[in-house]
Amino acid sequence: MSTRAAQPSGDDRLRQSAAELWDAVSAGDEHSATGAVLRALEDGADPESVLLDVIAPVQGQVGLEWAANRLSVAQEHAATAINERVVAALALHPAARTDPSRGRITVACVDGEWHALPARLLAEVLKLRGWQVDYLGAQVPSAHLITHLLLTDADAVALSSSIATRLPTAHAAITACQAVGVPVLVGGAAFGPGGRYARLLGADAWAPDARAAADRLARSPLPRPRPDHQQLDDLPHLADQEYTLVARGSASLVRTAFAALEDAFPATRTYSDTQRERLAEDLAHIVEFLATALYVGDAELFTGFISWTAQVLTARGVPAQSLPPALDILACELKDFPRATRILSSGRAQLAAR
Repeated sequence: MSTRAAQPSGDDRLRQSAAELWDAVSAGDEHSATGAVLRALEDGADPESVLLDVIAPVQGQVGLEWAANRLSVAQEHAATAINERVVAALALHPAARTDPSRGRITVACVDGEWHALPARLLAEVLKLRGWQVDYLGAQVPSAHLITHLLLTDADAVALSSSIATRLPTAHAAITACQAVGVPVLVGGAAFGPGGRYARLLGADAWAPDARAAADRLARSPLPRPRPDHQQLDDLPHLADQEYTLVARGSASLVRTAFAALEDAFPATRTYSDTQRERLAEDLAHIVEFLATALYVGDAELFTGFISWTAQVLTARGVPAQSLPPALDILACELKDFPRATRILSSGRAQLAAR
């Protein structure tokens, strides 16, 4: 009987590499992080699997640890920067070299979207699968994106967005790309469960992750947009102008809510300057998500954000009790906006249910 120790399976090796990468990233150790990934490649791991089954889940854990207040903002930024450099190191490894044999894809984040790593992972996966890829990075203004498309004759655009408040901008980018005859595949948490907002905003395809996006592009070419492609006025609920008025008046709404909270929630009077600054930021996010929910016509976008915000505040030792009075104040200010008041009421009910 052999006494040789059983060798770990491929999945076990990837999990071990992910654990090593997490230890290095959470400690801010770029050298060890890069070493963990390069060792995986040298041990025979498939580069795509290292990207999507090692680096991607570690980056997801970074976000979870930040939300749980176990990583500071600075630590989260440092960890993300290390992961970005790890991806760059992998891309330069001989095991990741693939000659282009397919068409040309542009990969970019929508304007205002700073979370670029998901798009970078997709770009590297597409390169591994033989595509010529133009990776444009974070927050690409639509005008610059269109100029690039006109110069490169791309077969498709892959647009990434993680933050739902970028959906109106994403809609404009999708429509602009289609107007010059380039189909659009979108992905990222911003597009909602099952890609519901991707369909609403007229994207030609949606994918839940980089592997699925690469599979979709490999399966068949995305059809070129028809001359009657969706226009920006194809969301009939926007005719009431509530989105436009709330978005344009957001700064005034935040100032009003901030001032009124001192009476509605007296604890804010004792807040430090830092706490007051964060409160103002939270109110601005609430108004921004309210406007976005009005744009897509979906209260669940807002209630999901409110529930998440309450969890994050609680993890940071900040009283989530400030949220209900803030929603009440906004509802009073927007009493002549039926859709907005219904969405705020749904948010209030969500908090009560917690």
